[in-house]
Amino acid sequence: MSLQILILDDEPIVGERLKAALEKEGHQVETFVQPLLAARRLEEKAFDIVVTDIRMDGMDGIEILELVRKKHERAKVIMITGYATLEVARESLTKGAFDFIAKPFKLREMRETISKAVEALQAEDRKDSAKRA
Repeated sequence: MSLQILILDDEPIVGERLKAALEKEGHQVETFVQPLLAARRLEEKAFDIVVTDIRMDGMDGIEILELVRKKHERAKVIMITGYATLEVARESLTKGAFDFIAKPFKLREMRETISKAVEALQAEDRKDSAKRA
């Protein structure tokens, strides 16, 4: 299943590494280092998965999460942060994040989380198809 994935992290290396790995798996990936540009893109296009850092200048990941939940209910949002606290994780999950990953993370860990998000999207699609049938 080829997905539309948006990655937002103010550290360019994070987006570059994830983009390379995810495109190898056949996904369409757009990366951003500026939250306001990512927010603008989210207004224009629906993504299946959004990976966002939490602490950034101008707009934080919780605001991005809230925007995605409002605009694209189906999208799965994966929060990443170098400042992992139970409080931030709880707030993210309460507001509808799919998962929360602490930095530094291994590519394998991100791939596994994205695989779980894909499974969740497919399960929702099957449920929607069954409702329509």
